[in-house]
Amino acid sequence: MRWLFIKDLQILRRSPLLVGLLIVYPIAIALMIGFALSSPPGKPKVAFYSGVAPGKGTISFGSQKINVSDDASQLLQSITPIRVHSREAAIAKVRSGEALAALIVPADIPQQIQSLVSTGVGSPTVELILNSKDPLERQFADQAINARLADVEQAVSKQVLRVAVSDLQQVLNGGSIQFLGQNVPLLGLRNSRTVLRGTIASLPPGSPLRVALQQVVGFADLAIQGLSFATPVLGSIGTPLTVNRTELAGSTTPTDAYAVAIAVIVSLMFLALLLAAGMLAIEREEQTYLRLVRGLISPGRLLSEKIGLAAACAGGVTLVMAACVSAFVHLEWGRFPLWMISLALAALAFGALGVAIGALAREVRAASLLAFLMALPIAFVALVPANAVSGGLHAVLDAVAFVFPFKAALQAAGNAFNGSAPGIGWPLLHLAILTAVFWVIARISLRRFAQ
Repeated sequence: MRWLFIKDLQILRRSPLLVGLLIVYPIAIALMIGFALSSPPGKPKVAFYSGVAPGKGTISFGSQKINVSDDASQLLQSITPIRVHSREAAIAKVRSGEALAALIVPADIPQQIQSLVSTGVGSPTVELILNSKDPLERQFADQAINARLADVEQAVSKQVLRVAVSDLQQVLNGGSIQFLGQNVPLLGLRNSRTVLRGTIASLPPGSPLRVALQQVVGFADLAIQGLSFATPVLGSIGTPLTVNRTELAGSTTPTDAYAVAIAVIVSLMFLALLLAAGMLAIEREEQTYLRLVRGLISPGRLLSEKIGLAAACAGGVTLVMAACVSAFVHLEWGRFPLWMISLALAALAFGALGVAIGALAREVRAASLLAFLMALPIAFVALVPANAVSGGLHAVLDAVAFVFPFKAALQAAGNAFNGSAPGIGWPLLHLAILTAVFWVIARISLRRFAQ
């Protein structure tokens, strides 16, 4: 088999332009896919649950009011809400894949905001639950919700500031203020100064300033307490809401590393498919197949050699590609052995698919064209977001993606690069099974290969 391997390498050596195109073209395609995937889809589907009872979302601070329900409704402008009636139902929607995330508003958030504005203590919190199965979908949902949360925070901040300014004005000019649930009259700093000056001017030295001093002392106590609360209240205006994030699927691939995995697997797919399909078909086109299988080598070993050649070339190029990209995107070098294993099995699976294509097509041009035409649909079927199609169509796409190596290869590479969920065991087993299946298909197709 070694001499056959050397013969094929010599063929590649005589076609440097072809080899260059095989390397540059898939990388260019991978980059274009990456740019396309960087554009977010429409409104993500988000399960929404609000525990605030109807009519209980309005908070009053003197003459000012904050309507929690109105503010919460602003969150729904950037998403497609799936309204549910409990926190558990919202989480179930995320687990099933029907929703990309769940946004949960607790029942006591009016009291949390009331405490923040009244005393400066507290951090109103909403809960965001994300499904980390697909990093791109997770990022799009997170970005959409974060953008709207920023608008809500700004609206709440303006109302909190309005309340704070109104309270400070009453401290200066007098009036009344809600304090600890009671309506407390305020004399005001300016009025107190007038009273104090009038009392000092009208009474002789040593005269007891009972009434006026009592008013001044009472006001001073309230003023000191109010001003002590002003600092934390105003300090919380910038970010009055806290978002408690939870990932359902455990550790996940960062988005940039996921994009690297997509680029690497797309490149590997094109290289392995085109090489395996073309190198097998060329044996028939150059009329060498019959001479090879009459005694020099068996058809099964011939297929194995073509798969091995395609896998070695594609796996080697993409391994170097991943190593170079790691200078710009964080990939865990401590998992380098897993890089090699995942790319090797992925390359073998795509190589086996390539020889099956080459055996069915039987001509180099037809095999290359068929491999190219199949490559992009295989990738896009595996990358279609769950929320972009109906449930029935998504199940069909999942079934199609299952019988081709791209999705399993992407999962294996994503785990190898960063240890993300799902684990690497099942994708590697899946790739090994697909390699065997496509080898059998190619072997059966070779029966009519010499015709």
